[in-house]
This record gives sequence, structure tokens and C-alpha cells, in this order.
Amino acid sequence: MVKPRSLYDRFAPALVAAALGLVSFSAAAQEKKGMPQFDPNTMPSQIFWLIVCFAILYVIMSRVVMPTLGGTIEARAAKIQGDLDAAAKARDEAKAALAHYEKSIADARAEAQAANRAAADAASAATNAKLAEVGQRIGAEIAAAEQRIDEARAAAMDNVRSMAVEVAQAAYGKLVGGQADAARVDALVGAALRGGAR
Repeated sequence: MVKPRSLYDRFAPALVAAALGLVSFSAAAQEKKGMPQFDPNTMPSQIFWLIVCFAILYVIMSRVVMPTLGGTIEARAAKIQGDLDAAAKARDEAKAALAHYEKSIADARAEAQAANRAAADAASAATNAKLAEVGQRIGAEIAAAEQRIDEARAAAMDNVRSMAVEVAQAAYGKLVGGQADAARVDALVGAALRGGAR
């Protein structure tokens, strides 16, 4: 707030200088027979009324105008300070909202990553279980196929052995004559099939 004393200090030298200038100008005008308001005979009364007017103006300014201006300035300063405080509060709220938003994004990202990881683990476990099941089924099918092959091989070997016995008996009958010993021929054919025939 502007103090009345500073207003007086500001305008008093100018008023004194103006009065002195007016006196010198009126003296010069009197010498030249110029304007009547610069007549040196009326100069003291003019200076008196000038001082009275300045005092009245000073009182009005210091008692009415300056307090009003000071109140307006203080109100304006209070409003500006309130606006600054509101802006600072809004800025703090915006920062808090931004921090909350960033935390929410980070939490959501972490939850999404955890969900993706869990889904990948579940899919991997299901795939492994499926692969194990398929492996077991294929192993069982291979074992069954090997068993069937062994059975087919055994049946084929029995047929070959029967045919070989019959051929050997027929050859014995044609070469030697008579009937060969079936048990002996079967044993020899079996030994030959096992690789031990002489």
C-alpha cells in the first residue's frame, strides 16, 4: 500500500519549483506588461491560494483517494495471491493425478504381464500333457505293432518250418525211399532255421 507521506515527498518539490517558476515568470511578464494573473502585486495571494489548494488536495488524496486505492490494491493483491494459491493447488492436484495415472498404468501392465505369463505357463503345461499323452499312445501302438510283427514272424516261421519238413520228407522219400522220421526231420529243420543245422 502507498503511504500518503511518500506522495507528499513526491509532489512537494515539484510544487515549490512550480511556484518559484511562476514568480519568476510573472516578474518577467510584469516587465513586459503581459498577462494580469502574473501581476507581482497579486502574486502573494495567488501563492497563498495555491498552497491552500495543494493542502486540500493533499488531504483529499491522503484521506480518501489513497486509502481507496490502497484497499483496491490490497484486494487485487489478495485476489492475485488467491489465484496463485489456487493455481499451485491445481498444479499439485494435477501432479498427484498424473502420479496416480502412471501408477495405475504400471499396475495394469504388471497384471497383464502376470496374466500373460500364467496363460503361457498353462498353455505350456497343457501342451506338455498332450505331448506326453500322444507319446504314450504312440508307444503303446508301437508296442502293439511290434507284438503283431513278432506274432506274424512266428506264424511265418511255423509255416516255413512246416513246408520245409514236408519238402524234406518228400525229398527223403524220393532219394532214399520209405518214410522219413517226422520228429527227426522236424528237429533238423528247426536246427537249420535257428542257424545250427549241419
